[in-house]
Amino acid sequence: MASGADNGAPREGLLIDWGGVLTSNLFASFHAYCVRASIDFEELGRRFLTDQDFRRLLVDLETGRIDESAFEPGLAALLQVPSEGLIDGLMAAVRPDQAMIDAVRAARAQGVRTALVSNSWGVHRYPRELFAEIFDGLVISGEVGIRKPAPEMYRLGAERAGVAPEHCVYVDDLPHNLDPAAALGMATIHHTDAAQTIPQLERLLGVRLNGADAPST
Repeated sequence: MASGADNGAPREGLLIDWGGVLTSNLFASFHAYCVRASIDFEELGRRFLTDQDFRRLLVDLETGRIDESAFEPGLAALLQVPSEGLIDGLMAAVRPDQAMIDAVRAARAQGVRTALVSNSWGVHRYPRELFAEIFDGLVISGEVGIRKPAPEMYRLGAERAGVAPEHCVYVDDLPHNLDPAAALGMATIHHTDAAQTIPQLERLLGVRLNGADAPST
């Protein structure tokens, strides 16, 4: 669902998350790995929300204080599972969402300024060549040392897109990441799937993206 949609002129900038928005659902991939590794997925989720050691480890990774080589054994110890290939296993079922990627590409081709605003699990897993095609700017938490939902992430996104925050749309799959963007005057979209998000983007940006559900050739 979009918010901030009724304030007149089309928005000029699109800020968008990576994992779970321009890719398939991250939590579905995590769940599949947990099933394979006999890890209680619900317990894992609870610990990331409430266990301070889990939280500290995640925040340190996402802000670049530690890298994957330090995060992986730390997480494995907390889960009591082997560390080798842990992150690869968690991410194994994540795939690009071609419809959403094509929508961003189409928006940019029609003059919309675009920027990635992403909390990172390491900084080396991103498709940088693709990013050069579809984004005017990048804000990756592990590179800038802050993470969503810090308001500065969204301000930087707007700055690197070259558009004032109040003229931007922000898209994320996690509702709590939308509130700081809305507070800056951005229209926000809670992403669940491309079929829901693309029509909202068309309305907010004033561009046609309805051909973006076909994979590019």
